[in-house]
Amino acid sequence: MKNYHLISIYGLIAVLFGLVFLYSAEKDQADLPYEEVTINQASGEEINIKIPDTRAKLFEIPKAISFAGEEVPLEIDDVKERFEREIYVNAYWQSNMILLMKRSGKYIPTIEKILKEQNIPDDFKYLAMAESGLLNVVSPAGARGFWQFMPATAKEYNLEVSNDVDERYHLEKATVAACKYLKSAYARFGSWTSVAASYNMGISGLSKRKSEQKQVNYYDLLLNDETSRYIFRLLAFKEIFENPDKYGFKLKEEDYYTLPISRELVVKQDIDDLATWAIKHNSSYKILKIQNPWLRTNKLKIPKGKEYVIKLPSSE
Repeated sequence: MKNYHLISIYGLIAVLFGLVFLYSAEKDQADLPYEEVTINQASGEEINIKIPDTRAKLFEIPKAISFAGEEVPLEIDDVKERFEREIYVNAYWQSNMILLMKRSGKYIPTIEKILKEQNIPDDFKYLAMAESGLLNVVSPAGARGFWQFMPATAKEYNLEVSNDVDERYHLEKATVAACKYLKSAYARFGSWTSVAASYNMGISGLSKRKSEQKQVNYYDLLLNDETSRYIFRLLAFKEIFENPDKYGFKLKEEDYYTLPISRELVVKQDIDDLATWAIKHNSSYKILKIQNPWLRTNKLKIPKGKEYVIKLPSSE
């Protein structure tokens, strides 16, 4: 029995030392609070081991934050509570946030560039994150792409939606289309916060709520749960992305995903088989579709007088 107890004790010690090693291996874990555990050996000797305290902690929520240059009235109790809710929901959904941060390295530079060119506040990049997680997702209602356009709205803003081509999946063109919507909404509301809210519930929907409740400020409106949370989700992304260390996200530059260097091929004639065409241009069907998700079938029929630009990895 004594030998059995000794084996159990030493086994426990080995496990505890292993945990300590795993936590201490990362320098950025050094400032974690520790819990001290005492192990009583069969010899009567005591061993004290410190184990990092991994319990959830409260965050110091900022006393002020703005969206697109418009201050958020955090002095209003329900506004502060709604903001805190989204901070905790997103900061503690670590797997989603880490992947979103890593993915942002591929797409956010392009979105930022277009927003700047179109004179749209930079904070609207967080709207794309909220809409799609920077993935070409499809909603139950049929909205698609990073900016989640419905077919009719996409066509209204000059995006092609056909059998072979769906430009809702074209990052650059869809971002420009989103900017056009944002500009038209701003002309209606004169507030970027209301513009963002209208992206979720529609210009007419938000206008109706404002008229019914006789309020013009988003933060003074009683809205459906989704739109009520929407702006605060954007604010939570902004706060966490701008202060990642504060919320426990310590990504290094090499941790972010990046887009490959591409070459552009102008296509003016029908392509009957994209797989064959890709091989002819020293690539593959898989890579072609990854870099050009707007190509929706295995062929490309080009209307008379039109041309498309297809991206493939640089041959250099």
